[in-house]
Formats: sequence, C-alpha cells, structure tokens
Amino acid sequence: MDKNVPSSLLQNLVFEKFMYNKQDYYEDQLKKLGLLNDDAFTCTCYMDAVGNKPNKGDVLSWSESSAVVYANSVLGARCNRNSGILDIMGSIVGFVPYFGLLTDEGRKADWIVEVKTSKKPEAQLLGSAIGMKVMEDVPYVKGLDKWLGNNLNDDACTYLKDFGAATASNGAVGLYHIDGLTPEAVEQGEQLIADGAKVYVIDDDELQRVYDNYPVMWKNIDAKPKLCFMGCPHMSLQQLKDWTDKVESSLKQYGNKKVVIPTVFTAAPGVLKEFETTSYSARLNATGVITSYICPLMYMNNPLSGKMPVITSSNKLRTYTTARYFTDDEILVQITKGGK
Repeated sequence: MDKNVPSSLLQNLVFEKFMYNKQDYYEDQLKKLGLLNDDAFTCTCYMDAVGNKPNKGDVLSWSESSAVVYANSVLGARCNRNSGILDIMGSIVGFVPYFGLLTDEGRKADWIVEVKTSKKPEAQLLGSAIGMKVMEDVPYVKGLDKWLGNNLNDDACTYLKDFGAATASNGAVGLYHIDGLTPEAVEQGEQLIADGAKVYVIDDDELQRVYDNYPVMWKNIDAKPKLCFMGCPHMSLQQLKDWTDKVESSLKQYGNKKVVIPTVFTAAPGVLKEFETTSYSARLNATGVITSYICPLMYMNNPLSGKMPVITSSNKLRTYTTARYFTDDEILVQITKGGK
C-alpha cells in the first residue's frame, strides 16, 4: 500500500499481515511471466504512458472488466471477459477460446440505447444505467455525438473509459458501440444492430431514477465523509490536469486553501510520472490532494476501510464497496467547501 494514502495503524496491520502479505511473491511470479515493468500495475494498461495499448483487431487475453470493455469498444480489439486464471493461461500459451466477443456475430448489438438528456450525462451514471439494463448484452448507443463529437480524442476516450467501467461493473458489458464514434460503429453503422434489438431510452428522469435508487451502505447515512477516492478506473493525464483546475477554482470560490476532506486521486504509475513533469503537479499538491498508484477497490476491501464513510464519483467503486456515489460536481463541492 502507498504510505501517502491515509490509513490507521489497524488498517495497515490488516493490509500487511492478512490481506496482502503475499503480494511481493505474487508480483515476482508475474515478473517471471513477463510483466511489462514495475509501472505496469494498473487497470488502465492501455494508456500511452503505460505502453500496453492493443491495435484494432488484436485478440487479447485480459480479465480486468474496465480494460476489456475499453479494448473492445474504443480500440476495436477482441477480448472476452475472462477469469483471472484464464487470462494468465491464455497469455502463456498464446491462444484463447474462440467464442463470444471474439466473433463477428458476438459483437452485434442486442440493444439500441437512445440518449435524450438535456445536458451531457455523467459518464459513470450513464454507464451505470445502461449496464443495469442490458447486463451482459451489447448496446448500440445513439445521441452522444452532440457532446462527444465524432473524433476519438483525449476527452472522448476519457469519457468512454469511465462510461465503460460503469457498464461493466453495474452490469456485465464487455463491448458497446457508440454511433459515429467507436471504430466498428464508424465502419459498419447500424449494420451492427442485431434483428429484434430492444430499445432503451435514457432521459433526465431516467438518470435521476437510477441515481436515487443507489443504496447507501454507510452505518450512519448522515456521517461526515472521512475520505474521497477519485480514479476507479485510474485517471488519465488529462483528468488530472482538468481536476487540478477544478479544485483550485472551487477552493478559491469557497475561500479555502486546501481540500476539507482527505482526497486521493489515483492513476497508473506511468501517468503519475508524466503528470509530475508538468506544472499541474505542484499546483494539485498545494491543494492538499494526494496522488497515488493504488487501487481504491483494494483499499476498500479492508473490512476496517469498509466501515469508513468514503465518497467517490466512481460507480465501479460504489458497486463493489461501501463507498457512496456522488456526481463529479457534487464531489467537487464536498471536498472544497464541506458539508454532507
């Protein structure tokens, strides 16, 4: 665990003596199998700063759900949602079973999702709604072009990273198509839609319904947050820069110099190293925000961490832990102004 991330003596005892006491052994085994490097421990291995970005059409043996759905959807690679053992075996032998999302038929859309919101929908909220609706099926999403455009630039890719993570964790989506944007949707258009595809319309009311129905897992729902995690999946370089601007501006607005809730932004080690070469790094550090390479989910899996009132704008972290979900805008207010 990263010593910079707030944790108690008892939490550290559980981490070091019980949960991750064999971590060094496992990492050594991965290195023997050909792990890229010590900076390759991340759920966003496809980031340029990490260096494991597949090409369109590449067949993969991955298991991390947010990485699988990104590779399939945004990069046009082919990969099933493998188990943690199958992915290692596939990597060793160089072959994986040919079925599901590796086939042309398996990549056709079973759902048409029509986004009709009045403003750009929160990526992790929209992904959550779609994931819970379509489950493991393939959605073909229309209506995002007015906000994402038709170019897979950094902003669009970052949005789809978080969107896909929510579809994969709140449901079991391994592939989605965005009309006019993702590679296969650009090439094949609505030919990707299977006969008899169902339709799901998402408007402002539907997103609000989804948001309002998230359970709050805190023992005291009125508790003051003790920790905020951002970066599940790991943040991109652009997100770190954008959030630096946001945090600075919001602190100034509310008359504070540092965040009022311990806040951790997580990103891949390679991304953090690149971020540290920019002027943004010192600026973010001055706000009191901590940057770290850890996995927030693995932190929250500690039973003592699970008892803490933790907030996040990650629907993946909300789904798998007791962390409480708020939108990006709500998180920004909480960490810079305070309040429940």
